[in-house]
Amino acid sequence: MLTGALLILAPLFLGFAIALENRRAMTVIHYTVEGLVYFILLLLGLGLGQMEGLAAQLGGMATQVMALVLVLFVANMFGLWLFHRWQPMSVERVEGSVSPGYRRLFLAGLKPLVAVIAGLLAGYYLLPDMPMAEELATWALMFLLFLIGLQLRNAGLSLRKLLMNRQGLGIALALTLSSLAAGALLIPWLGLPWHDALAVASGFGWYSLSGIVIGEALGPAWGGVAFLNDVLREIVALAIIPLLIASRPAMAIGYGGATAMDFTLPVIRSSGGLPCVPVAIASGFLLSFLSPVLMGVFLSLG
Repeated sequence: MLTGALLILAPLFLGFAIALENRRAMTVIHYTVEGLVYFILLLLGLGLGQMEGLAAQLGGMATQVMALVLVLFVANMFGLWLFHRWQPMSVERVEGSVSPGYRRLFLAGLKPLVAVIAGLLAGYYLLPDMPMAEELATWALMFLLFLIGLQLRNAGLSLRKLLMNRQGLGIALALTLSSLAAGALLIPWLGLPWHDALAVASGFGWYSLSGIVIGEALGPAWGGVAFLNDVLREIVALAIIPLLIASRPAMAIGYGGATAMDFTLPVIRSSGGLPCVPVAIASGFLLSFLSPVLMGVFLSLG
């Protein structure tokens, strides 16, 4: 089981406690975070490629991913629809808005898959078994969480205002509760203890976190399942946000999960207008904190 599952949260909160004013330092942190994400994904793919009996497990992994994606999608949409009915949010259709470049965003959403596949092929065909890879991935993840904590603290966002954003807070809670409900429903299908199934369902689109944390705790196969589930959430969100945001903005913003404050934010901005931006940032920010906390808590129960 994951060693010190709760300890891995310490860098996130440590980073969030440090205030920086140097813009150059924040730029360096931004590019370091981007590089670390792809490095961690390469290590995730490497672990998959070096896993014994990989070919025999691919079919089972595919069915588990599809089950997660479908059940989470239905549960999330239902939970977010209920919140929309309770606290409706109106959005004015944006006329003459500039497209954020959907093709470019879609291709960017595929980059994590390319990184994992590159690591998988290297591990399967080229590189010998690397026992230090798992420990290296753990330290890289902890450093990544520290830097993300710094980014969240120094993004010019007031935690008090984010928590007081009723729409953003409600969307984050609706997505969290519906995801946990979906994880509970999937326990018999996944064949995991309840706490592990809930951990797998708690990625909220943060694929670089869920893939490596779940992989360390439950093995490379489950790390791959968690990663694919969350990266597919990001790709599906790009497709449904423009379709839903005018009539049901909570559902459009919420399904993006933790990515609503960064990757899917340009689509939310161009499709829903400026009023959607603070809601998306609030929900994405809160889910970015809840995801590692919930995964750490659930995995520590094993």
